[in-house]
Amino acid sequence: MEMINTIGRRKASIARLYLKSGSGKIRVNGKDYKEYFPQDHIRLGMIDPLKIAGIDNEYDIKINVKGGGFKGQAEAIRLALSRALVIINEDFRKPLKDKKYLTRDARVVERKKPGKPKARKNFQFSKR
Repeated sequence: MEMINTIGRRKASIARLYLKSGSGKIRVNGKDYKEYFPQDHIRLGMIDPLKIAGIDNEYDIKINVKGGGFKGQAEAIRLALSRALVIINEDFRKPLKDKKYLTRDARVVERKKPGKPKARKNFQFSKR
């Protein structure tokens, strides 16, 4: 099997994922994914597509991720991983789509407007 390359985005994070057959090693920016994401709930959400597909230790995954925070990076990786699994086997599409792992979450931070302290917050109004 040749190397599969996919991309995932979430908020300000961009993840490039390279998947090839191997022993199940997952490297994020040169580190083991358990070291890069020490929080269990973030790490488990990131590799959930592998559990849904039932192929935990069949592929080596190398991920380059940049931008945003750890939550956005983990969700960008989850999208890229889901897309790679669909390329491997089209039968994985239905369970991943049911969990909404193939949908790009387009919500980003709203920009700050001029004359306001934040995007929507106003200064206190004084009638007199």
